[in-house]
Amino acid sequence: MTFWQLTIDAHDPALLARFWAPALGYQATPPSEPDTTWNAHYHALPATADDRIFDPAGRKPPIWFQRVPESKAGKNRLHLDLYPTERDDTLPIDRRIAIVEATVAELVERGATVAHRMHPDDTDYWVVMHDPEGNEFCVS
Repeated sequence: MTFWQLTIDAHDPALLARFWAPALGYQATPPSEPDTTWNAHYHALPATADDRIFDPAGRKPPIWFQRVPESKAGKNRLHLDLYPTERDDTLPIDRRIAIVEATVAELVERGATVAHRMHPDDTDYWVVMHDPEGNEFCVS
């Protein structure tokens, strides 16, 4: 198996790390487990590093916000989809919309913006958003 991390270009890596950590349930410090070479690598980084976030359970990939000089250009070729409903299709659509909208409100409070809402039929609903640097993501 190949270890990987997600790398996201940013003007302000610390800002994006602070925004995305709570949105994804991540933390600023690597977990103590599992005892792997990649985890040892992250523990060896300077304690002042504020540009990476980690899954507290150590199962999901770390995310590194890499400082770059250029601005975002065009639409993302890759984006995150957040599922606060846990993709539970048994929930009535009005309940799913309420859960999505509560998450959207929290993300807006932390600096995200809403691009548009999608409700193509009675069974689906999602919100297209931008993080504080304009990167697209969806909440469904």
